[in-house]
Amino acid sequence: MKVKFDIECTPEEARKFLGLPNVEPMQEALMAELEERMRDSMSSLDPETMLKTWLPATIQGWGEVQKMFWDQMGMGGAGMPPADDKKK
Repeated sequence: MKVKFDIECTPEEARKFLGLPNVEPMQEALMAELEERMRDSMSSLDPETMLKTWLPATIQGWGEVQKMFWDQMGMGGAGMPPADDKKK
């Protein structure tokens, strides 16, 4: 035996009928706080701020990054032609 009920009601009516608490004010407060935090963190998405955060303060330019890379690879920049030499 199967019994089927179709009940049309709003979520608020169903919540009241089942005795569930109304969490809408809490959700609105949390969403407002989340929105405020997201707006505050938008400033950290600035490319200059990201580079300052990610790279150590001792690295002043990409040239130093490249030199550090070559030093770590054990080449120390040896064998590389100067930047102004062009092959013809």
